[in-house]
Amino acid sequence: MSYDFDLFVIGAGSGGVRTARMCSQQGMRVAIAESQYLGGTCVNVGCVPKKLFVYASSFAEEFRAAAGFGWHVGETHFDWPTLRENKNREIERLNGIYGSLLDNANVTLVEGRGVIIDPHTVEVNGQQYSCAKILIATGGVPYVPDFPGSELAITSNEAFFLDELPKRIVIVGGGYIAVEFAGIFNGLGVETHLVYRGPLFLRGFDDDLRNVLKEEIEHQGVHLHFSTDIEKITQLEDSSCRVALNNDESLDAGLVMYATGRRANTEGLGLENTTVQTRPNGSVVVDDHFQTNEPSIYALGDVIGRVELTPVAIAEGMALTKTLTTGESTSIDYSNIPTAVFSQPNTASVGLTEQQATDQYSDDLSIFRSHFRPMKETLAGGDGKMFMKLIVVKSTDLVVGCHMVGEGAGEIIQGVAIAVKAGATKSDFDATIGIHPTAAEEFVTMRG
Repeated sequence: MSYDFDLFVIGAGSGGVRTARMCSQQGMRVAIAESQYLGGTCVNVGCVPKKLFVYASSFAEEFRAAAGFGWHVGETHFDWPTLRENKNREIERLNGIYGSLLDNANVTLVEGRGVIIDPHTVEVNGQQYSCAKILIATGGVPYVPDFPGSELAITSNEAFFLDELPKRIVIVGGGYIAVEFAGIFNGLGVETHLVYRGPLFLRGFDDDLRNVLKEEIEHQGVHLHFSTDIEKITQLEDSSCRVALNNDESLDAGLVMYATGRRANTEGLGLENTTVQTRPNGSVVVDDHFQTNEPSIYALGDVIGRVELTPVAIAEGMALTKTLTTGESTSIDYSNIPTAVFSQPNTASVGLTEQQATDQYSDDLSIFRSHFRPMKETLAGGDGKMFMKLIVVKSTDLVVGCHMVGEGAGEIIQGVAIAVKAGATKSDFDATIGIHPTAAEEFVTMRG
């Protein structure tokens, strides 16, 4: 049978665009459908604008620290519209780059929501396209639970486009999005309250890292409310919100932002017209080669609910490209994937947490920790701390976990991750000469 396309990709995020481009360059006829904006969550309402906001929010601390180094900074004033509009222009520039990448790769861009009619047909805006294979790369969307007043809350999507900053904000959640936005709003001068139903945020990260970050975030001025949940939100006469907590207390705030997780963006996709299986949260079930139960349909990225990180989606796209263009079934290795939380201060990790390592290696472990005041603070007059941790298997000397809290954590752990991925031992770390004076040298000088 002759098809309009060899591959039809639904969703022009990082994973979808990479797969479409690479498959087209290998001779496949490829189309891609997108109903919102090119680049997906990461470029438009995720990691890129969020990192720009993190930069913006860090200047207040830099101004404070400058005095100790002889700089006399005059009166400062933050203008939210300037940041918002400059961010918008940068995102528009990136949207254009993604469009050019697709165009240069001869990928047909179809604007609109793709709906699967059958295993070999996708409909966009009433027009149907036949295709040998379909790739679902629709990503995820923020999830807000249903409770009294939940419609009054915003999500991270709306936070990037606010008309004005509130004087006070309540952020609900304990994941990286909640923690990062708590630092952003706090740094921009907003009184920030973080409410989380669990005893400590960033579940799944190393416990030492979580506890150190808690201390540092509180020191920065964020009000933390753990083991606390919201029962209802009421709108007041001045359009602000009153948040009723489950401990009989309440908080008034100009905004309430929910960052309580994301769900796979599969609603209305037409999966009921196929044998594709999904989980209760909507994520698509695939095998090691990203193939669904429907042989002609594949899925990757956040929509499959594995490791929801942009570089992972791109790696999955490269693996799928090899599978589709060479016939060689290809998977990816999800072990030792480095990750960073752009909190303030930053945190980053690669490998196993101490608990995971204990579960796997029992007491065959050596744990190295270093907790110190960074050099910059000696003149800046602050008392912020840095924390570094190595987890080593005693019997093999293998470094299986590396964790950090402090300025530049993401940049430092990215380099260390190469060593961990390559199977470096603690002796390899010890034999490496440090760059002095840096914080990063601590990773090669920890002995006790």
